[in-house]
Amino acid sequence: MKNITFLGIVLALLLSGCAPKFDKEQEIVSESDNSTEKAIVPNYQISEDYYKTLLPFLPSKARGLVVSNLNTRYDIEEFETGLMRIAQKDFSPDKYFFREGQILEGKTINNWLKREYTEEQLKDKKLDAKDNLGLNPIDTGKGDVAERSEKNPIYIANILEHDYLVKNKDKTVSLGGVVIGLALNSVYYYQKEAYGATYETKINQNELEKHGKEIAERVVQRLREKKGMSDVPITIALFEQKEKSSVVPGNFLYYSHIDGNKSTIGKWENVDEEYYLFPSTAAEKAYRDDVRSFKNFKQDIESYFPNFNGVVGRAFYVNKQLQELNIDIPIQLYGNTEVIGFTQYVTGLIMNHFTEYISIQISITSVNGPEALITREPGDSEPYVHIYK
Repeated sequence: MKNITFLGIVLALLLSGCAPKFDKEQEIVSESDNSTEKAIVPNYQISEDYYKTLLPFLPSKARGLVVSNLNTRYDIEEFETGLMRIAQKDFSPDKYFFREGQILEGKTINNWLKREYTEEQLKDKKLDAKDNLGLNPIDTGKGDVAERSEKNPIYIANILEHDYLVKNKDKTVSLGGVVIGLALNSVYYYQKEAYGATYETKINQNELEKHGKEIAERVVQRLREKKGMSDVPITIALFEQKEKSSVVPGNFLYYSHIDGNKSTIGKWENVDEEYYLFPSTAAEKAYRDDVRSFKNFKQDIESYFPNFNGVVGRAFYVNKQLQELNIDIPIQLYGNTEVIGFTQYVTGLIMNHFTEYISIQISITSVNGPEALITREPGDSEPYVHIYK
């Protein structure tokens, strides 16, 4: 088994692009559900871009649910980390502490993710109207399955809650804001019969956004009815997840901030973020120069090992500007000297092919696992390199 040395730990900290901050540990009082308990503010912060989390750690009331109904591990990661980026637009890490969601329980979210029932379905299931909580379109269960699925697909696949606490003058913390992510399907998968083949229907982009915004309105109104939420600021964001075969994550489309004295959504703000696979036709069409740099990098690696052809990149764009490029190089290397030589070669290629303003991470792996990690943050003159032993 490979061991990660102390340098690997240091590298993890450097990925943030900022030096870690060590402040004096503080003891404060956390107020929740009419009760108070002592909490600790950690004296360590990896980066000013990350929120501090109070101790002891309080798990989400819907813990583990984020992995349900999301198509890929890329979507799972981006849904969570991207929602934190959205949160920073209204809740600064300098002022707020992060806490996993404590308002929405797993049972509540599961009920909201269901389809809305017809009166006949409520009667058959022996449910009351108050139990009709589904946010997805009605399916009468009558007629052709494919036709019904095309007409009324499942739009919302998951709901994620993040809470943000603010410190008061009397050394207490209280809920200062709630951020909600709504994961929407770009493709709806369905079966015509139990245990049968799985079919799919692509959801029209305009319909996706329209229904997503309508669902967001209902979510905000329901949140306002929750205990302690009548005057808490809310930020809600729409995330479009990719199809199951995608090797890049989905992205957030819109977000809106609702002040504490309001219960309806006003203006939606566009989130100009997108991921592309390098190389790909879509990336070539949208960002030809960036793809050309990647292809030249890829070609130089293939010249090192002529029979090798497995370099893949995932590029992240914000406002049409390349921000991050994560590159995977799965290759068979024999012995530590080969690993060192190849890693040094790849490190040199970074300097030759990629401008300094983008964040680069290159993972070199073999059948034995991780072999090397190369990272370079924007503005760094040289990359950081770690070879696993």
